[in-house]
Amino acid sequence: MPLVRIDVNQGRSQEDLQRLSRGIHDAILAEYGIPERDYFHILSEHPAGQIYAQDAGLGFERTSGVVMIQIFTQAGRSQEAKQRLFAAVANKLAEVGVSGEDVFIGYVENTAGDWSFGFGRAQYVTGELAVPRK
Repeated sequence: MPLVRIDVNQGRSQEDLQRLSRGIHDAILAEYGIPERDYFHILSEHPAGQIYAQDAGLGFERTSGVVMIQIFTQAGRSQEAKQRLFAAVANKLAEVGVSGEDVFIGYVENTAGDWSFGFGRAQYVTGELAVPRK
């Protein structure tokens, strides 16, 4: 059950924002085999000058079309699985016109006890929800 935050500069249409979100979700579905309804995305648009995404010394420039993605999910997946996910996200976003240099992903792992889906309970801990497979 990943929680995904997507930050972009203002200027995309509602349809474009939906395609970004859907592309990321489709990549997660394909790579991690999560249920379709495990769809928890937060999309935020920012005025110019509020997103800084330099190249970190890799020798390329990002554009104002940068898509900053944070994926919060449970620990336990291999580095290979994460690499496949990163590639799948980049491929899905390329299909909607986002260049590879404009795809930035931060991956944050936690445990089953770090999630509450409502009512102030940790449903993975209480047994109300099955812990997702890795």
